[in-house]
Amino acid sequence: MDRNEIENDVRRFITENFPLGDSGSELAGGDSLLEAGVIDSVGVLELIEFLEARYAISVPDGDVLPENLDSIDAIGGYVSSRLGSENHRPDAAA
Repeated sequence: MDRNEIENDVRRFITENFPLGDSGSELAGGDSLLEAGVIDSVGVLELIEFLEARYAISVPDGDVLPENLDSIDAIGGYVSSRLGSENHRPDAAA
């Protein structure tokens, strides 16, 4: 799966799951999801659950940082790097 597909999946998830998510399609890739008011700290947890289930990756507590999860661009890059890492669980359902 390429980074564009990941970013599109994340936009779709945000639009479908968060009250202000309708603006997800209008957000620039580098816009902060927290600063834009699209998600809050609980929303970050929901986002992590989505990423782990959708891409069969593990997001360790130490990776829950703005540079990994606060924008669609950052999420796309983070998930892409996790998919290429040795920590990817290919046996988990996508």
